[in-house]
Amino acid sequence: MYVADDDGPSRRFGFAYGTLPGHAESGEERFLIEWDRSSDRVTYDILAFSRPNHFMVWIGYPLARRLQRRFARDSGAALVRAVRQRLDGCR
Repeated sequence: MYVADDDGPSRRFGFAYGTLPGHAESGEERFLIEWDRSSDRVTYDILAFSRPNHFMVWIGYPLARRLQRRFARDSGAALVRAVRQRLDGCR
């Protein structure tokens, strides 16, 4: 859907995508990394929203939401591991 690539006081990079027409769910996901140069703070943000687009998906919707939350948690943990490995390799 779009790419974020801003180089202002905070460096931001990310992307978003959405479901196609006819998909079982209707929604979007955005992944964004931001580096605040003044504080040297880095944040990782995932924004996701969706709604069932088919009656069968409504039945499994609570499970789908739980899986989305787990993905967000696991994604953040994977990013932290990757950064730690990179930093350990620089020492």
